Amino acid sequence: QVQLVESGGGSVQPGGSSRLSCAASGSFFSITAMAWYRQAPGKQRELVASIPSGGKTDYADFVKGRFTISRDNAKNTVHLQMNSLEPEGTAVYYCNARYIQRGYSYTAWGQGTQVTVSS
Repeated sequence: QVQLVESGGGSVQPGGSSRLSCAASGSFFSITAMAWYRQAPGKQRELVASIPSGGKTDYADFVKGRFTISRDNAKNTVHLQMNSLEPEGTAVYYCNARYIQRGYSYTAWGQGTQVTVSS
């Protein structure tokens, strides 16, 4: 089982930057992909960015060119650098990991971290 713990977030002014981090721990064979999702009030959870192990990153259209996802496979951590934040970016951001344990694939979620973009 994988546990994900997020850090970072908080309040940011429009146009500002913030960095989210997520650390995975627990018992698993390998983590195949990590991602960040977000959920704004009254809206569905949506994918922000994903990064498979050794693969190509993928971004939602609404963050392309402003957000960067990165991963440290040795430390089982994933980061999301968010620049040029907009008020529409206000949401709870969740870390997500897909991992292999005993030959089966599972998905884990972090508890979420609030990002508020407001002047």
